[in-house]
Amino acid sequence: MANLIYIYSVIYEKSNGLSVTCLRRAARILRLLAHPDRLKIIEWIGREGVLPVHALTERLRLPQAAVSGHLARLRALGLVRAERCGREVRYRIGDRRAIAVLNCVRRGSGKS
Repeated sequence: MANLIYIYSVIYEKSNGLSVTCLRRAARILRLLAHPDRLKIIEWIGREGVLPVHALTERLRLPQAAVSGHLARLRALGLVRAERCGREVRYRIGDRRAIAVLNCVRRGSGKS
């Protein structure tokens, strides 16, 4: 729960509380992270720091196209960042709020 409070405190506006714009952004992030494969991607990247697509594909046991699709969605909201290294594309966490949401899920499941 503390991490959810942190997520909202980052976008809190003191004078009027949470603006509709801020709430819409938070809702988009939460909807995106509501998919278990995307949460697992965030977990793996958060644990390892930087991972290439092929490593995520192996760890998740999903087709490369599925992993790439999830990464594209996460990248579109800035939750992960991509960097090309030769022929390889490596991903890292782009927004720590993704880790905060994952930590809330961990605490809620009793697996902190």
